[in-house]
Amino acid sequence: MLSSKTLLNTRPLQKACTRIAAPRPVGPKPLLSPSKPDASIAVHASNGSMGGLEIAEGPIVVDRSKGLWTRCDKCGVILYIKHLKEHNHICFGCNHHMKMSSSERIDSLIDAGTFRSFDDTLSPVDPLEFKDQKLYTDRIKIAQQATGLQDGVVTGTGLLHGIPVALGVMDFSYMGGSMGSVVGEKLTRLIEYATQEGLALMIVCTSGGARMQEGILSLMQMAKISGALHVHQNAAKLLYIAILASPTTGGVTASFGMLGDIIIAEPQAIIGFAGRRVIEQTLQEQLPADFQTAEYLLDKGLLDLVVPRTFLKRAQGSIPFGVQHGIYMAGEEKVRRKWKQWAGGEAAAAALEAAESKPSYKELVSSLEAAVALQVAESKPRYKELVLSLEGLVGSGNEINLQDLMNDEQALASALSVAKDGKVSWIEQQSKRLQKDTKYTIMTSKQ
Repeated sequence: MLSSKTLLNTRPLQKACTRIAAPRPVGPKPLLSPSKPDASIAVHASNGSMGGLEIAEGPIVVDRSKGLWTRCDKCGVILYIKHLKEHNHICFGCNHHMKMSSSERIDSLIDAGTFRSFDDTLSPVDPLEFKDQKLYTDRIKIAQQATGLQDGVVTGTGLLHGIPVALGVMDFSYMGGSMGSVVGEKLTRLIEYATQEGLALMIVCTSGGARMQEGILSLMQMAKISGALHVHQNAAKLLYIAILASPTTGGVTASFGMLGDIIIAEPQAIIGFAGRRVIEQTLQEQLPADFQTAEYLLDKGLLDLVVPRTFLKRAQGSIPFGVQHGIYMAGEEKVRRKWKQWAGGEAAAAALEAAESKPSYKELVSSLEAAVALQVAESKPRYKELVLSLEGLVGSGNEINLQDLMNDEQALASALSVAKDGKVSWIEQQSKRLQKDTKYTIMTSKQ
């Protein structure tokens, strides 16, 4: 016979069996199966009898933004998420660089509070009405709700150690960072803006390639972005830095990912075009163990630097790209159109009629030159005397009429010449007395 102590020990088991046999009023509840890690188990009730187990195939998506702990994808070490974020999502056990969101990458690269994003409302459409297991529109909605982004790239401008740069960051959590029409359009607009404003360009690449749901339209983005980069690098002579994170594959690698003047990769990043298995089946050969890794590509000469994520911002700060040359073709055309608009407007004509009695710009210059020549002939002129003579010519209360200047074609050509020849340099200065951090000052000079 069973003792009272044994009966007491079996009561939790009886209660558990009773709960299993009772009908479950709630819907399917996913559970994690230890024997099948790549599947989700759902328990369903059937007509008030004991619920049966039904296995639903599909990978389990781990969201690291929720919860307190996560596991390293490489070594399996349990990591505290708060400390992991502070360490730039680098594993403490094996230094494996885990995936980061676009906002976290921007925070780690750009000076705090200086980033300004572009084209936040640009959203993809479904031109081909594509459907596989799900509608393409449904996949877009799911990705937008999961990431809070309209598409798989964030573009904008910011300061890197005080230097203005144009930055584009791809987000792998949005449909694998695939490149669709919106990604191509946002990157092209960013490159064109950087070209017009004379900014250095940086793009962080992490993508599975072109987005198959958009077909040939996604492949066209490769040529569009490459064409904009050609103008930025070869016509405007501006710097483009490509940062390759894991994974960078497909059409991104075949286009702007490998077009950088300086190509930087993270350690152990997977970089390639086709997958390893496809290449092995095509060549019928066994590939090296480190094939398509950043270190392998660096050894073969396809990369310039392999830099850990912790030192990435400092490594870019040491690259001498703090020189912004004068305006280029696009900027010159803007100046000419504005000049023509100001010179030919109705308000300008009215201002010209009202200023007929005032001395023109040419008369002021010639009078000042005559006064200076007279002073030089007698003795060396002083600054105060020149100012007083100019005030006497113009009058203490009058202003210089800019309308004559706007109508002077030589003035426009002279201004454009100064703008083209000038440049802005960011020169590093170290304050030894105050022992402060490195600062950059903007100095304008003429070549």
